[in-house]
Amino acid sequence: MQEKKAISNAKRTEKTRKLLIKAGKKLFVEKGFAATSTPEIVKAAGVTRGALYHHFSDKKDLFRAVVEQDCEAVGIEINRESEDADSLIDMLKTGSSAFVKAITSQGRARTILIEGPSVLGQKELLEIEDQFTRLSLRQGLESALKHRAIKPLALQPLVELVSSMLDGAALKVEAGFDFEEIEPIVHAFIDGLAE
Repeated sequence: MQEKKAISNAKRTEKTRKLLIKAGKKLFVEKGFAATSTPEIVKAAGVTRGALYHHFSDKKDLFRAVVEQDCEAVGIEINRESEDADSLIDMLKTGSSAFVKAITSQGRARTILIEGPSVLGQKELLEIEDQFTRLSLRQGLESALKHRAIKPLALQPLVELVSSMLDGAALKVEAGFDFEEIEPIVHAFIDGLAE
């Protein structure tokens, strides 16, 4: 009997956390972090203020969870789209395209690229990205360097600059540029890295 109660409490706890993240994400995307109040979040989630502070230390902590969830979703898309690539260069191209498409859907550009740096700070945001989106990029570039598919360049500056280019491309798409116009430019850049 105790085990069933513990399982149901764990499920309820996880459900409440998910409701808060979902409500927070919706409001952060619609209104922005600064304009979103904690009473709005708990009302939208259908939970108490105490439940919010049981799961998150403050609004910023909830925002961090939203960014982590969004970065994880983007990382999954990158890996899914690039896993069947025919070559390492093709893998970098499909992964880059997948990044731009995934981050510019479901409000992720707003949470990660627009609000993320100011709310969390660049250092903390990059630490989160390094677990998901930039991890995929790093692994792809590292593999391409190891197998001499791209020019011998310093890995970390390469990760930083390619990541910045992809973030910039995503922000342009978010601002209204057509992805079909941006994608060939991103791919041409990657082709330029080829050995």
